Amino acid sequence: MNTRNGSGRDEDEAFRFGPQLMNNDPSISRSQSRWGQHVLLYVVAMVAALGGLLFGYDTAVISGAMLFLRVSFALNAWMQEITVSIALLGAAIGALSGGKLSDMLGRRTTLRITAGVFTLGTLCTALSVNWMMFLGLRLIVGLSIGATASIVPVYISEIAPFRLRGVLVTFNQLALTIGIAAAYWVDLAFASAHMGWPPMYAVTAIPGLALLIGMLFTLESPRWLASKGRWSESALVLGRLCTFEEATQEWQTMRTSFAGHSNHGSLHELLRPGIRVALLVGVSLAIFQQVVGINTVIYYAPTIFEYAGFTSASSAILATSIVGVVNVLTTIVAGILIDRVGRRALLIGGTIGMATTLLALGLIFAIGPRQSGYLILTVLLGYVIAFAVSLGPVFWVLCAEIFPTHLRATGASIATFANWSANLLVSLTFLSLINLIGKSFTFWLYALMSLLALAFCILFVPETRNKSLEQIEAYWVNGRRWEKKEKASSPAESIASIKARM
Repeated sequence: MNTRNGSGRDEDEAFRFGPQLMNNDPSISRSQSRWGQHVLLYVVAMVAALGGLLFGYDTAVISGAMLFLRVSFALNAWMQEITVSIALLGAAIGALSGGKLSDMLGRRTTLRITAGVFTLGTLCTALSVNWMMFLGLRLIVGLSIGATASIVPVYISEIAPFRLRGVLVTFNQLALTIGIAAAYWVDLAFASAHMGWPPMYAVTAIPGLALLIGMLFTLESPRWLASKGRWSESALVLGRLCTFEEATQEWQTMRTSFAGHSNHGSLHELLRPGIRVALLVGVSLAIFQQVVGINTVIYYAPTIFEYAGFTSASSAILATSIVGVVNVLTTIVAGILIDRVGRRALLIGGTIGMATTLLALGLIFAIGPRQSGYLILTVLLGYVIAFAVSLGPVFWVLCAEIFPTHLRATGASIATFANWSANLLVSLTFLSLINLIGKSFTFWLYALMSLLALAFCILFVPETRNKSLEQIEAYWVNGRRWEKKEKASSPAESIASIKARM
């Protein structure tokens, strides 16, 4: 079914003459400067990135809350792992449903729904009176987090011109790390309070409410509008978010890409030759992002620092808070570098750094004295820096850009499902691994995963810097080869080559 089926002749005219619609809209022609046009683009991206903030805060708040939950609800090690993991189970399920839901209702509408569920769910979580009630509400909140996490990078990538796509999608990871750091400092603020965990969770509703309100005033994805045949609306949104030159270029590549495509992508299409390699890259990076062990630091950092000799809850949470701040600062650096150095170089350098620091961390736990907390903190900061400049933000950027437009939400949902599933596996097994094989071998296992991630990135991950979404699609269909400039001087020509190969 062709996507030019929205509103008959008017939409057919819009399909052919979108740039003229942009040029004639008085709300657009007021500001044709690059800075003036991009102000709205940055604002919309930052509002959407609040989804990353609520994701990060909710992910990290459990680390400090666990010090109180395990006392309040008399939790043993297995029950602590379940408490951490139940939201991840919900998130994995939510990630699978998020793509289809956003294809049906739109990226913006779906984010409004998930933000509302998150806000209500976290407020109710703070009122939990027993462990089972807490688990049930965490599962519901997890559903909304998973759906949000799968949609936000897709939404931002679809509103951004390709030269800004890397830095704008990195807003999501930056907001995530800010949420993590904020959770650590909120944990610290309530660390000395009796039953300190309820206010820790009540605060979580703030980013959810901010996302809900913000999404009431943002614009829908122009590519989603185009997929529904709403070409005139798509043209006007592009014109408001980009300069006229950028909007025209994006329009031409969209128009060529959508011609002949169905409105919705299917799993079968994701498995066709060429595109299935993109799915392999997305899912593999999703898994590697988790099995290198980063969320053992996020979820269990205070516990790790207790192992290292920080004896009080407040000192362990303070050390964890320092980790959160470093995570934020490094992610800012990654946002600056990702469209300059490129995705692939950051991945390779970061995975080498993670493997090195994890090997060192295991060695310290093996031969170091009990009171080696500051040394462990230093090495752990090195590990977080390596992750925050590579797999942390780069996975989400690649996940949002490697799939064709009509398959993007579905592909991103599958990759996000894999990410949450691996997250669930790591969080469920960390304390058990510590008890079974010891702290040193546990961190050495994560170091091995980092080396495998390094090998995978070298062999399979392409450099997508300064490539349009449609050029990236052509890369996969052409057997992982970029179009030569003399054969395709524009993104539209690159994507046109796809049609002959399908």
